[in-house]
Amino acid sequence: MTFQPETDAEPDEIAARVEETIADNDVVLFMKGNRLMPQCGYSKRAVELIGQHVEEFETVDVLPALPHYREALESHSGWETIPQTFVDGEFVGGSDVLAELDERGELAAELGAE
Repeated sequence: MTFQPETDAEPDEIAARVEETIADNDVVLFMKGNRLMPQCGYSKRAVELIGQHVEEFETVDVLPALPHYREALESHSGWETIPQTFVDGEFVGGSDVLAELDERGELAAELGAE
């Protein structure tokens, strides 16, 4: 399932959706585009890395309200860049961090796949 935000959402609505999505999903990727059609190379890389280890994970397309998502996510992670991965409510990182974890053989465990 891919979460599709409304394009005219207010900042507080986006913040609430971010909170809810992080709380309700074991693994969630906030990305540009969606799982089937990533809209940037970093998002595509993150989808591929996560998909190697877990079948079910939530994706959120941030493009329809990018400034609001950046602000809401930064309050959770301290990062304003996209994509951002959260596992069990905790911020893991972007595609570069996922790649480093994968290279060290730690990504499956980080995603709860082991």
